[in-house]
Amino acid sequence: MTTDIDVNLIEGLRRQSSKAQQQMLERYGSDVFAQVTRLVPGVEDAEEVYQDVFVKVFKNINMYDAEKSSLRTWVSRIAYRESISFLRHKSMPVIYYEDHDGEAEKLSESEVEVTFGHPKPETVQLIRAALKHLPPEERTIITMFYYEEMSLKEIAFVTESLPNTVASKLCRTRKKLCKIIKMLQS
Repeated sequence: MTTDIDVNLIEGLRRQSSKAQQQMLERYGSDVFAQVTRLVPGVEDAEEVYQDVFVKVFKNINMYDAEKSSLRTWVSRIAYRESISFLRHKSMPVIYYEDHDGEAEKLSESEVEVTFGHPKPETVQLIRAALKHLPPEERTIITMFYYEEMSLKEIAFVTESLPNTVASKLCRTRKKLCKIIKMLQS
């Protein structure tokens, strides 16, 4: 699960080596920033959360357990927690799509697969626009699965849930996204 490069990096971080900290930022910084910006609106706020993530990573590196996850997944978990915590404390008013009438759930898997199977460039743009209408937790599952190509097990670790729960949420959220995309197209 942990590569030799990660083992050396972790050892350096545990010694509080500034070189190891720089390597950590170079290796995982862009992925973390992308993850944070997909959840936290506003560049300044995302940069603040990004910095908090790495402060936590550097302070808590001794808590990292290679038996439980890869270093990348562990860092993703911290980024997720920090982003959600920021959003809760900021309590920014955002309106999300609510499927009160159950229309999204009525979509068949084949309809969903048309959207997510091999999307056209214009569909990709619609998906990005539709993601903004999802609550952070649902947006996270979609982005981790499709953008970061994380497994259900990795997403479960990051979100502190079970892989089966993640699979169910992913299925429901994909249907919800399809409904949002149809609304955006009309």
